[in-house]
Amino acid sequence: MAILKIARMGHPVLKRVAAPVLDPTAPEIHKLINDMLDTLSDIGGAGLAAPQVHVPLRVVIFHVPGARLAREDGTDGEVPAGVPLTALINPEIQPLSDEQIDGLEACLSVPGLAGMVPRFRHIRYRALAPDGSVIEREASGFHARVVQHECDHLDGILYPMRMRDMSSLGFVEELRRFEDRQAED
Repeated sequence: MAILKIARMGHPVLKRVAAPVLDPTAPEIHKLINDMLDTLSDIGGAGLAAPQVHVPLRVVIFHVPGARLAREDGTDGEVPAGVPLTALINPEIQPLSDEQIDGLEACLSVPGLAGMVPRFRHIRYRALAPDGSVIEREASGFHARVVQHECDHLDGILYPMRMRDMSSLGFVEELRRFEDRQAED
């Protein structure tokens, strides 16, 4: 297992459509997923797509801790159950309504920046698991945002390409600093 180098915006691997995985049970796919898990654990973040580690295949991994769901989705009271670490191979997304919501997104391939991105509120996704079984889930809110963000990487799309208003793009450090000041007012 290894910690892999993250491709940054501008690298050609992030601009192309990733190739489908022919055999999700192949040892090289399992090695890739394990290396991606090590990389995500080392660098932090909610998810990682194979193109972000210079591998142009349709593989993503992600997790959504319950506390993060509560914070991002604004749920009151109990912390919801999170989404465990999941590997999706050849994922497909289907919006379940036309409703989109804006949310702040950042990306390991666009270090230090964040911006407001519209995403479908409610989706269904389907993919293969590393054992070849089918994963099919519905997701809403932050869970849906994470899946859409990671799957965009498989089609050569980075979040700034989805932004409607580039004036919301900023350095994470600055956005946090001024967000804290606004909260004090």
